[in-house]
Amino acid sequence: MKSAPFLFPLAPDYGHWFSWLMEHPAKILVSACLLGQPVRYDGSAKTLAHTHLERWQKEGRIIALCPERAAGLPTPRPAAEIADRENGVAVLEDKGRVMDNTGADVTAAFVAGAQAALALAQANQCQFALLIDGSPSCGSLSVYDGSFTGHKHAGEGVTAALLRQHGVEVFAHTEIDALHTRLQASTLS
Repeated sequence: MKSAPFLFPLAPDYGHWFSWLMEHPAKILVSACLLGQPVRYDGSAKTLAHTHLERWQKEGRIIALCPERAAGLPTPRPAAEIADRENGVAVLEDKGRVMDNTGADVTAAFVAGAQAALALAQANQCQFALLIDGSPSCGSLSVYDGSFTGHKHAGEGVTAALLRQHGVEVFAHTEIDALHTRLQASTLS
């Protein structure tokens, strides 16, 4: 069943526009592991306990997703990193690979997970994402370097890169206060 297109009110009445915004708060795509779901490669969660996140959940703004699980990868699964100090943009351009610690190339699954995340974000009109940093999918400030030695470098994961390429503002879990400020600004502008 095809859903109706999302329409913004066109009335020049700014009071009406503000009321509409309050009734339709911006949705936020959130890494499922941050919400306590045990979906990480090792079967754990990375629960983020924060008042902003709790309030957004109560307001119905949160859209949860683990891109790797959406792509069909199991939990638990072998750890994966973007090889050769590359990043998500290189993977999307077919210039980088995502490898797991057994030597298997899991690039296709990570790209499929990113595409699933983008489709979910678009279907729910998510303009923002709050993702776990360091992940080869969700990292937005840094990712592991592909050596499986615990070293990170500046860069973004495959999902974060694809979301940004399509206009979604991506924030790392450590930037939740910045996301809160940005949400307030978007509501008032």
